[in-house]
Amino acid sequence: MKLILMGVLALAASVSVAQQAVATSGVTLWQKGIPRQGIGQKDDYGNHIVSISHREKNGFVEVHETKADVMIIQSGTATLVVGGKVLNLHRTEPNELQGSGIEGGQKFEVGPGDVIHIPIGVPHQYLLKPGTQITYLLVKIVSL
Repeated sequence: MKLILMGVLALAASVSVAQQAVATSGVTLWQKGIPRQGIGQKDDYGNHIVSISHREKNGFVEVHETKADVMIIQSGTATLVVGGKVLNLHRTEPNELQGSGIEGGQKFEVGPGDVIHIPIGVPHQYLLKPGTQITYLLVKIVSL
């Protein structure tokens, strides 16, 4: 019992030291994939942005003129539509466009563990069946 307690105390001390090292080295640690300030947190590092996205309904079509997206699905399922012609395309902010749908795009069923790379300028949209959800880690890579 004493040996187990010593092991637990040593583990706790090493975790504390590791967390202090992370805090002072500029490294960001999202334990268990959850940002410290919650799902709305976006960490902007200048040349890339890291966030968690959660959807419970269809998303708009997105087209990024200066950013590529890398997504890692954490939970849930959806249909990802990429490419094709964007319907009702309009600018929402500098270098960002949105639309209401995609005609003629390629469809992929995606789920936990899938890794997706969307190059700059490629239209993309998540479609969800009623009652479903999807959560994914999103890394936006900024073209400098």
